[in-house]
Amino acid sequence: MSRSVLVTGGNRGIGLAIARELAAAGDAVAVTYRSGEPPEGLFGVRCDVTSAADVDAAFGKAEAEHGPVEVVVSNAGMTRDTLLAMMKEETFTEVLDANLTGAYRVVKRATRNMLRMRRGRIVLISSVTALSGSAGQTNYAASKAGLIGFARSLARELGSRGITVNVVAPGFVDTDMTAVLEDSRKEEIRRNIPLGRFASPQEVARVVRFLTSDDAAYITGAVIPVDGGLGMGH
Repeated sequence: MSRSVLVTGGNRGIGLAIARELAAAGDAVAVTYRSGEPPEGLFGVRCDVTSAADVDAAFGKAEAEHGPVEVVVSNAGMTRDTLLAMMKEETFTEVLDANLTGAYRVVKRATRNMLRMRRGRIVLISSVTALSGSAGQTNYAASKAGLIGFARSLARELGSRGITVNVVAPGFVDTDMTAVLEDSRKEEIRRNIPLGRFASPQEVARVVRFLTSDDAAYITGAVIPVDGGLGMGH
């Protein structure tokens, strides 16, 4: 049965791969995007997750097109990297607002109908950085680590209603974000990854598809690494 799905930040990179993976599995997928154009073949809704009004409007449009959202993937996010000694307070708070508070806005709106339906799948996209840390990314790492506590608390709140909440923590993925790295930096990173390569966006997307499927009905509050072993032990 086709489900109504919403993927935030679904117009490129990991988010687009997730949206296409779920659409290929038969779901009716809506994606949010902040700038540019919506991806071809998917229902796109312009939305800035730092705005509660935008989030509410995006859900309204997705619901009008596909029905009540049963699966939400909170993927939209941003980076503003710099060492803490030089980081302005607004640089710290704007990353938390987009990555962590943005997820709160999206998930809170999603649960409105999920609670009525007594079913739902929520997946938050975190990062290996959440648990291993990364110099120059104190704001990003804090926001992505916060998603884990948020998800696990929510899993306890919503489990009795048949709603699962899980986290996927990718490592380095072949996207526009990593494409700008110098070759020497890429090689340095690869040497620290046991599998010796970056992930493809599709490899992350397939894990998300599993977590939203019936096969994962008894998994909630989990953090699934897709990092080639980079964060092993955390």
